[in-house]
Amino acid sequence: MSEASRNSTPDPQAARRRAVSAFAQADAGFLDAAWQRLGAGRRVGALRGPESGLVMVRGRAGGGGAPFNLGEASVTRASVTLDDGAVGHAMVLGRDGTRAHFAAVFDALWQDETMRETVEREIVAVIEAALAETDAKRRSETEATKVDFFTMMRGED
Repeated sequence: MSEASRNSTPDPQAARRRAVSAFAQADAGFLDAAWQRLGAGRRVGALRGPESGLVMVRGRAGGGGAPFNLGEASVTRASVTLDDGAVGHAMVLGRDGTRAHFAAVFDALWQDETMRETVEREIVAVIEAALAETDAKRRSETEATKVDFFTMMRGED
């Protein structure tokens, strides 16, 4: 899917899910610095958290088998409100309350129609590009260790 078609997602829920996913995966320092640029003068009120807890991670053998409990993972969630009444929510993997707070703040800011394009361009696109670069690097490192196995005929039969 091209960058343009991702950013022009007609479904507003899908677009918000994509943005929230990016915020949740971003570095807390990056989000803090971005808030200093974009959120200057706005007040943020905490509705809930940040608070940490556990979630059960489930898996399926082969992708289609019966589900099984794989284990627990730490998560941190936060809900905030901006001074204009917008409410943002976030849940991040791990115990980083600062990251959960700023992810929720940017969820709320993204919902502001006047700020959405700026947040998409300066925050979401930058995060997605960094994640794609990290993924490409990981893929190339993995590809370098790839071993091709082949079967040889044995002379027994």
